[in-house]
Amino acid sequence: MYGIIVSALIAGLVTMALTPYVRRWAEKWGAIDQPEARRVNKAPMPRAGGVAIFLGILVAVLFTVTVRQFSRTGQHTWNPQVAGVLIALAFIAVVGLVDDLKNLSAKWQALAIFGAGLILVAFGVRIEGITNPLGGTIGLKYDPTINWHAFSTGISVLVTVVWVFIVTKTVDAIDGVDGLAAGVCAISAITLALMAAQLHTPEGPTLALMAAATTGACLGFLRYNYHPAKIIMGTVGAQVLGLMLAAISIMGAFKVAAAVSVLVPVLVLGVPIFDFTHVIARRLLARAPLTVADKRHLHHRLLDRGWSQPQVVWFIYSVALVLCITALAIFQARGR
Repeated sequence: MYGIIVSALIAGLVTMALTPYVRRWAEKWGAIDQPEARRVNKAPMPRAGGVAIFLGILVAVLFTVTVRQFSRTGQHTWNPQVAGVLIALAFIAVVGLVDDLKNLSAKWQALAIFGAGLILVAFGVRIEGITNPLGGTIGLKYDPTINWHAFSTGISVLVTVVWVFIVTKTVDAIDGVDGLAAGVCAISAITLALMAAQLHTPEGPTLALMAAATTGACLGFLRYNYHPAKIIMGTVGAQVLGLMLAAISIMGAFKVAAAVSVLVPVLVLGVPIFDFTHVIARRLLARAPLTVADKRHLHHRLLDRGWSQPQVVWFIYSVALVLCITALAIFQARGR
């Protein structure tokens, strides 16, 4: 538990310290969100604040995982999967930063996310199968090996890459109101940290440190991103957080799902996933282009009803918290 606190503190302090410098850098290089019909900001707003989030996570993970590596004899916390996550994270951060500076097309953004997913797969981070959530009980005892459906290599790669794409894009999609994406991701990340800390696997403590670093970076960024925001995370921040949550859920929550059901990771990331699914469905029904941004998201609709930004944010925080508590309860009831 001390390691989780230290990881979160390091990430939070690094992110908080670097964000003002990133803000000035964004203004100098023209990484600015201009007011337009679908945006809520009424004045030009520096973006690319996610650079500070990325560096906060990176420093915290490098420090805490390395300390654990040398302080726990025989426990090799550094492994190909952890290295793969950081490499994929750096890749998506670079692409996200390029988008914040140059406005890449949706096609190139999608290809970059798929590429990051393939990097994770190459380092062994993949969804290997699922369990039927309705089966596996013998009397009062749950056996996770019953009704386990392993994926072939091809299906495993496909499901993993699709999951990474969905989670990353959904976080990007909810980044439309001051403090919303950072707060929701913090709630999801701390839930994943609590789950990972209770996993009876060698990688559990390391996953907890990574999830805690994500939580801390989000909270540190909220110092400047909560309404009225001084900077927004931009594509680099949304995609870094989305990829990190997707990777941690694959390495941890989907392992829990093997003993419970796929509901666990879906509930943890429920707010962005359900919102994104609803928006895509409405675009399909309206025969609107899937890649064109609009104002169909939940936060847009609540704002249109006259809610203030803080009201919208705290309402969605509350929904995210309820879903994450539900996922944690499922884990504790049947996941161990």
